[in-house]
Amino acid sequence: MTLSSGDSKIIEPLLFEKSVPDRQGFTWPELDVPASAPLPSNLRRRQAPDWPELAELQVVRHFTRLSQLNYSLDTHFYPLGSCTMKYNPKANERAASWPEFAELHPLRPDHLSQGILEILFNLEKWLGDICGMDAVTLQPSAGAQGELTGILVARAYHESRGQNRHVVLIPDSAHGTNPASVAVAGLTAVTVKSTADGCLDIDDLKSKLSSDVAVLMMTVPNTLGLFEPKILEIARLVHDSGALFYMDGANLNALVGLVKPGDLGFDIIHVNVHKTFSTPHGGGGPGAGPVGVKKFLADFLPIPRISLKDGLYSLSEESPKTIGRVRSFQGNTGILIRAYCYLRLQGAQGLASISENAILAANYVRVTLAPLFPKMPVTPCMHEVVVSGDGAYGPGVKTLDVAKRLLDYGFYAPTIYFPLIVPEALMIEPTETETRETLDLFCETIRTILDESRRDPSLLKNAPTTTPVRRLDEVKAAREPNLRHTRGETSPR
Repeated sequence: MTLSSGDSKIIEPLLFEKSVPDRQGFTWPELDVPASAPLPSNLRRRQAPDWPELAELQVVRHFTRLSQLNYSLDTHFYPLGSCTMKYNPKANERAASWPEFAELHPLRPDHLSQGILEILFNLEKWLGDICGMDAVTLQPSAGAQGELTGILVARAYHESRGQNRHVVLIPDSAHGTNPASVAVAGLTAVTVKSTADGCLDIDDLKSKLSSDVAVLMMTVPNTLGLFEPKILEIARLVHDSGALFYMDGANLNALVGLVKPGDLGFDIIHVNVHKTFSTPHGGGGPGAGPVGVKKFLADFLPIPRISLKDGLYSLSEESPKTIGRVRSFQGNTGILIRAYCYLRLQGAQGLASISENAILAANYVRVTLAPLFPKMPVTPCMHEVVVSGDGAYGPGVKTLDVAKRLLDYGFYAPTIYFPLIVPEALMIEPTETETRETLDLFCETIRTILDESRRDPSLLKNAPTTTPVRRLDEVKAAREPNLRHTRGETSPR
């Protein structure tokens, strides 16, 4: 172990750097086959693998130290909040790991799978009740695939009516996956502007609604954390034009138990279970993105569908209008079990309380930070607050510098530079699980960093200074990825 200059942070060497020739972490058992029976030559290596040679405790301690260098919800406050770091109760993890669940084979016949089918059937029903939808599929692997599934359902619906609607309207504050999903579905994305207060521009929407429009996709609350005050009028305009109304459920964490999207006029919604129903997410998986629809769209949902008849659950592929499968088997069942446990644990009253506390926490942060940011939103937000750093920092300092400096104070950085329509944006999502003391400490840290930005901007420009890896050249890392280590190289500092 070595210490980085100027601080007491431990830098953990690579296993290759700790390797000692001929050191072993185990002892081979006594040979129990005849020594005269060697492996065939085609199964033998020509040379030994270039692996580090270590004792067992060295390996255990190495990975333990690495885990302690990570930022995680078990050790730090994540202002990313519900976006990727909502708290995952350990009870849900334990239940999903039970052998009775973990060792289930997806091709087991229905009569031997009644327990898991009952769980998935009930989860579909509960998500439908929460969202105000009549039918739900659990098949999509993540929110983005849920979006694609919803758009394919909408396209199939219009085609079944002999209509060639190929345009999907998307607000300029939308998540980037929205236009991407539209493009993959073979449709055309058209942007709808936002007003100065961050809400959808009704006049711009009216000018773009036509017989070519298949869907309007909206996030409610929107990505600025604001509830659309004219949502019922928007729904009426969309339906009067013959289009469908789609809700990106990324911010459902602010509505659960309080408002049903179906009551607002939405026809389709996808649910990010990792954002709302406490399932792990990151690194490209695992994930799940259930999709709910109104009754007139139910026949277009992916197969197989779970049905209940004469007290028996079964998987059915009989659906002539279905868009087909969007992934293998019934969905990411291990993740869905966690969501099921979370809903059972909370109940209706608990879910409403979660939304209320998330909204309260975000508004507490908004009001506390208001004196520090000249362009702080003055209207109440929902579960997240988007702050513009424009005019709040010292000379030459950017939001990226503030985010890097937060690491030196033991806070992971919030989402930055999104939504794109907010200059120097900081998106802060505290969620419902953080205490007031934690929020106070975070806000006070922001105050300290803003003071530093004016007194000594270099503190931010050179940040982070206390982490094992310093500020990286992110453009070079993206354009020239080098993920291979060669023996003899040293780990980056």
